[in-house]
Amino acid sequence: MCKTLGAACLGLSMLWSAPAAFALADIIETPARQTDLASTNLLTDAERVGDRIVAVGERGHILYSDDDGQSWTQARVPVSVTLTALDFGSETHGWAVGHSGVVLHTDNAGETWTLQLTGIEAARLAIASKEDQIAAMEKRIEDAPESEKGDLEWALDDLFFALENLQSDLDVGPVNPLLGVWFESPQHGFVVGAYGMILRTRDGGETWEDQAPKIDNAQGFHLNSITRIKGGALVIVGEAGQIHVSVNDGDTWTRRESPYQGSLFGVIGTGQVNEILAFGLRGNMLHSTNLGKSWRMVPSDAGATLNDGAVAEDGRITLVGNGGTVLMSGDGAESFRKHFRSDRAGIMSVVPVSGINLLLVGENGAVITDARGRNLQ
Repeated sequence: MCKTLGAACLGLSMLWSAPAAFALADIIETPARQTDLASTNLLTDAERVGDRIVAVGERGHILYSDDDGQSWTQARVPVSVTLTALDFGSETHGWAVGHSGVVLHTDNAGETWTLQLTGIEAARLAIASKEDQIAAMEKRIEDAPESEKGDLEWALDDLFFALENLQSDLDVGPVNPLLGVWFESPQHGFVVGAYGMILRTRDGGETWEDQAPKIDNAQGFHLNSITRIKGGALVIVGEAGQIHVSVNDGDTWTRRESPYQGSLFGVIGTGQVNEILAFGLRGNMLHSTNLGKSWRMVPSDAGATLNDGAVAEDGRITLVGNGGTVLMSGDGAESFRKHFRSDRAGIMSVVPVSGINLLLVGENGAVITDARGRNLQ
């Protein structure tokens, strides 16, 4: 298991049949069931917004707590798909994303949610964008000297192949998940996901633009997480060591060379200007102090896949992952101390709460722990 619910879950999307796609359409149209067990079932992400903590998880569950996780209220949600990530652009406006390409929006700090986008609309946006790229490439080939036409024609073939894949996905249904979300304000934000999906809105989700052509990701690797670090840069990480940085609010992106070619599932700032901490498969951690122009592999023998991280007000950095892994750094990510929860259940997200305590969410729902991940309740 990982922050994106694992490569296996993504791989399953390639195996779903047409009847399965119809089932997906059903759960997009079926509201999440109200249950007293929601806070003990799988939760995938959590976020503090003002004095409230909001968490998302399987079966469309969204919960909120106004007492640092001591008690939870289940929100009204119009879908039953697994949700993978959430982010707030203000204390009231938030977005959650998940399987089947769903994007949900709240304007009351997570109490009720509306559906803004599904994988069907996302696929149509991507197809229209790819058709525009093909038209531009055909014009470029027409105007190019003979010596350049060969390479351009190969590039055109790749675009046609990608278009065919997108059209096939659309025929099957909304199968591809969104995996990360970041909002700057109630108007401006991004969502990222499987097979290189990246969409941008400038009007609070009323309309979306396909941004995939702006990312150097011709292979369509999964984009797993997006965040803003101190200093203002946006960072995206993903499959095959993908790291993309924008210093102009996402207008343009630069791909950074990564010292690790495996999957990266999470990225956070350290609290210092222009510092990035990316992490993922098998516990690999990458630290940069210069917006990803150079990297240092952070030593760790924990070995478990890392899914999420957070920085407390005192500067303490906590990373969490599979097998009950809790890693803690008090020296700005120079080194980490490892701890493992006794239940060894996967942890998907972490939120610092009172004192040096933590709220952990994952396979066993939401639990309050000390800084080492030991239960307080």
